[in-house]
Amino acid sequence: MSRINVLAIFGTRPEAIKMAPVVLALLADDRFEVKVCVTAQHREMLDQVLDFFQITPDYDLAIMEPGQQLEELTARMLLALKPVLKREKTDWVLVHGDTTTCFVAALAAFYQQIKVAHVEAGLRTHDLYSPFPEEANRQLVSLLAALHLAPTQQAAENLYREGKPQGRVVVTGNTVVDALFLGLDRIEEDFVELESFKDFLDPDKKLILVTGHRRENFGKPQQEVLESLKVLADRPDTQLIFPVHLNPMVQHPVEELLGNHKHILLCDPVPYEVFLWLMKRSHLIITDSGGIQEEAPSLKKPVLVTRSVTERKEALESGAVQLVGTDQQAIVQSAKRLLEDPIYYAKITEHPNPYGDGQAAKRILNALLDFE
Repeated sequence: MSRINVLAIFGTRPEAIKMAPVVLALLADDRFEVKVCVTAQHREMLDQVLDFFQITPDYDLAIMEPGQQLEELTARMLLALKPVLKREKTDWVLVHGDTTTCFVAALAAFYQQIKVAHVEAGLRTHDLYSPFPEEANRQLVSLLAALHLAPTQQAAENLYREGKPQGRVVVTGNTVVDALFLGLDRIEEDFVELESFKDFLDPDKKLILVTGHRRENFGKPQQEVLESLKVLADRPDTQLIFPVHLNPMVQHPVEELLGNHKHILLCDPVPYEVFLWLMKRSHLIITDSGGIQEEAPSLKKPVLVTRSVTERKEALESGAVQLVGTDQQAIVQSAKRLLEDPIYYAKITEHPNPYGDGQAAKRILNALLDFE
C-alpha cells in the first residue's frame, strides 16, 4: 500500500497547539508521509508551541509583519503557498479551525486541486461578523473541504444542515484535549513557581487568569472588560495574571488601564506549558479565546467568556462556560458568584469535558485512511 501524503499547514499559536497531536500521530505512523508548513501568521507565540512539542517545519513562510492588515496578509500568504503546493504534490492539505491561514491554505489547495481536510470543522455562530473574520473563514473553508473533521456532534449537525454528505463528515472530538493531555504529561505536577510569578502569587488569594484579543471587542467593549478586571482586582481575596497579546491594539489599552494595579500582573504571552500550569493554578478564567473554552473543562476550571456569542455551545450547555459579554456589571457579578459560592462552583465544574477524550488525533488518522 502506498503512503498517503499529507501537508499540514498552520500559522498561529492556537492552530499549532491543536494541530500538534495530529502531526505527531501522523509522523509516528508509517502509512503516512508528512510535511509541515507554517505561515508564521503569529511568530513568537507559534515558535513557543513548536519548540514545546518538538515539531520542526519543513517550510516556514515567515509571513508575519508588524501592523499587517487582513488584505495584505491574505494576498501575501496565497502567493507564498503556491510554490510549496506545486512542489509537494501532496494528497491532502490539512488545515485547522478558522484563522486567515486556514482559509488561505484551503483556497490555495483548491486552486491546485488538492483535497482539503478541515480539522475542527462545523463551528458556527451564523453571524459573519462575530467573531470577525473567523466565522466567515470557517464557512468558506467548509465550501472547499473534501473531509470535515467535526469536534462534536453539534458541529457535525451544522455541516449536515449546510448539505455536507454524511460520508464526508467525521466526529473526532477536539484535538485541544489531546494537546492538553500531552502537555500535562510533559510538565511536573509541582511545576516550579516560575521566577516571573513567585513573588506575585499569594496562596491565600484566588487567581483569576485573563486573556483577550478579539478584534470585535476593540474600543468600548474592551474598555468595559478592563474596567471589570480592575474592580475584581480591588477585592482582598483575588489577584489577576494577564498574559497580554502582542497586538498593540490590545497592549496599549491594557497597559494604560491596568498597568499600575498591585494585584494585577501583566506579562508577555507565556509558553504553552506555563499557560497550562497557570490554568491549573487558577480559580477561574476570563477570556474571549475559543481554545480555552475547550481546555478548561478538563481542568475543572470555570470560564467567563467576554463575547456576545460563542460557537462552543456544548460548553455553555455543560455550565462550565458562561457567556458574559463585555458589560462590566455582568462580568463582575458572574465572577463574584464563582469567587464566593463554593457549592455553585463545584456544581458547574463537575461535568466531563464535552470536547472529547483525548483520542481525536487517532480518529483523524483513521478518517484519512478510510476516505474514498
